[in-house]
Amino acid sequence: MKFCKRYEEYMRGRREKELPALGLKQLKKILKRCGREFQSQHQKQDDGGGSKFAGNCAVCDGTFFPSLLKEMSAVVVCFNQHAQKLLKLHLASGFQKLIMWLRGKSPKNDGALIQEGKDLVAYAIINSIAMRKILKKYDKVHCSKQGQAFRSKAPSMHIEILQSPWLCELMAFYINLRQSKLMNKAITELYNDCSLTCDDDGKPTLSCGLFDSMQIEVDLTCSICLDTVFDPVALTCGHLFCYMCCCAAASITIVDGLKAADPKAKCPLCRQEGVNAGAMHLVELNILLSQSCPEYWEKRCQIERVERVRQAKEHWQSLCREFMGM
Repeated sequence: MKFCKRYEEYMRGRREKELPALGLKQLKKILKRCGREFQSQHQKQDDGGGSKFAGNCAVCDGTFFPSLLKEMSAVVVCFNQHAQKLLKLHLASGFQKLIMWLRGKSPKNDGALIQEGKDLVAYAIINSIAMRKILKKYDKVHCSKQGQAFRSKAPSMHIEILQSPWLCELMAFYINLRQSKLMNKAITELYNDCSLTCDDDGKPTLSCGLFDSMQIEVDLTCSICLDTVFDPVALTCGHLFCYMCCCAAASITIVDGLKAADPKAKCPLCRQEGVNAGAMHLVELNILLSQSCPEYWEKRCQIERVERVRQAKEHWQSLCREFMGM
């Protein structure tokens, strides 16, 4: 079965959830029409060979890329919102669950949560594959690398769904549930390829194999301190860092927080600007690493506690000096 039909069948099965999808058929029609028009325009120049265009295409670039960008943006926003809602339910306190119950919104059990998480990860992966295939089709039709260039810019446009920090949180969420005593065999089989592994140097990697043997791997090493991320935070560009390392890179204290960073401050890794204001703490990943690396976590806790106390002390001293007019 061709991927386009398989994709449509998959999305048809999720129609009741009203999940946005890529219009692969419409995008293929744009490419097909472009190929026909180009061949008719250049038939004389190529002695009837109908050579294909290498570079920008005035015929379809005005509709193909804007349509793909709009549709993929809707997919990423929907995925992030559903993942955020799911993890909020899982991390809800007893009092919050009581409030939900009083409002008639019964909290879901772990089996229902893990199944919904599995569906969300599959939704992210199949849409990532769909975007990759249609861009490959574009390059094939035009004998160009414009599709490849568009894909390389996808992270900066926030449409590379596999780099969404919420995907990393969902993977950590599953492993946390699998390690709990509440997990049964049926739930465990849903994500049997999802795991946290360490290399010879003890550096952890979060990996998950799903859908057509596609493997997702997330390096959990902070690019600033070159150690395992502690109190992990993800910037809007998708890169992970220790919270304290990220604050130091943005030239702010942990008391002020990343929202107080200069709007022009850049990501230490990709140098993209304005990535600190929307940074998110990866709570599920933090729980997973604290349970998987207890000795390292305890050591980092002691080091960070001293540094946090020092920064807090300096912060309040500066406020007192300002208040006293010193």
